[in-house]
Formats: sequence, C-alpha cells, structure tokens
Amino acid sequence: MKSKKLVKFERPEMSGVPESGPIAVRMAGIIEELGEDPSREGLVLTPMRAEKALRYLTSGYRSDVGSIVNGALFDVEYDEMVVVKDIEFFSLCEHHMLPFYGKMHVAYLPHQKVIGLSKIPRIVDMFARRLQVQERLTQEVAEALQDVLQCRGVGVIAEARHFCMMMRGVEKQHSSTATSAMLGEFRSNKATRDEFLTLVRLNSTHF
Repeated sequence: MKSKKLVKFERPEMSGVPESGPIAVRMAGIIEELGEDPSREGLVLTPMRAEKALRYLTSGYRSDVGSIVNGALFDVEYDEMVVVKDIEFFSLCEHHMLPFYGKMHVAYLPHQKVIGLSKIPRIVDMFARRLQVQERLTQEVAEALQDVLQCRGVGVIAEARHFCMMMRGVEKQHSSTATSAMLGEFRSNKATRDEFLTLVRLNSTHF
C-alpha cells in the first residue's frame, strides 16, 4: 500500500486566517513529522490553537508575586493559623510536557499581617503555569508566601495525578503523588504540623 503524500503546511496568513506565531509554525512541522497533514481542514488551525494554549499554560513566566499581591497585605491582630484548602491547579511536567493536576492546601501563621485570601490561589496558579515538577512547585509556593508575609511559618501540601504516569510509562491510572513544604514553625513545631494536617483532612474534598 502506497503511503499518502503529505501536503506541505500553508502558513495561515496565506490562507485568509490570522497570522501564526513562531510556536505555531514549529507545531505545524511537528504535526507533519508525526505523520499527519497539517493543511487538512481539521488541523489547519491546530498549530495556532496549540500556541495559544501553551502560552496560557506557561503564563506564570510572565507574572511575578509582587504584581499578584498588589499591596493586599493588611495589619490584623491575629496570630492563629490561616488555611486555604483544596486549591485546584493544573501544570505541565517539565520532563514530557504532559499535564499534572491536583489540589493544594496552604497555611500560614501570621506575624502582624495577613494577605487577601484570593491572592493565595493566584500565587499557586502563577507557579503552576510553568514547566514544573511537583516538588519544586510545592516549595516555590511556600517560599513566596514566606517572603511576602514574613510570617512565623508556612505549610503547603500538594496532591496531584500525573499524565506522564497515566498515559505512558507505567500507565497507572489511579496513583497520586503527595508533596509538602514546611517552613518556620511548621517545620520546627510538631503541634503546628499536626494542627495543619488535621485542618486539611477536615471536610476536605475527595481527590
């Protein structure tokens, strides 16, 4: 059986659709290398869609903690633990560029200041929207909050499932990975860690 000859990809700007960017041009070549025809109807816009998706999924490189916090630190006389649980996140594994997804639990012990609660998920998203490994993602969130708040301690737990384990390799569909980062009193004080773990388990959504 003769193999089908692939039609060379026509740049979108030549075919009456919006101009493609540099990632899209390379993506068209990748599609062709995989054995498909990047100029057929179902795929002609795929390179541009892929570029748009990749730029969104890595938008954390173009953001910083200062712009996210944007002054949302408040003087409050409160010294008990603050916990934000079940923060959903999606990221890309830096080894295969396949997704991993899960939830993160973040806690801190204030020292004179608290942070606007919506800023914590935004910080998680900023670091998640980069090429990542789960271990570094967990640590980066903890260190960023510690630096911003100068608090008595930060605790972060992440639970995730990795498509590089689910779709390829060992192909295990139901395994998950848990990582933690404990700074300050969360590391030095067992009672603080135990309180954090108890609060995380309390009415936490199933993963």
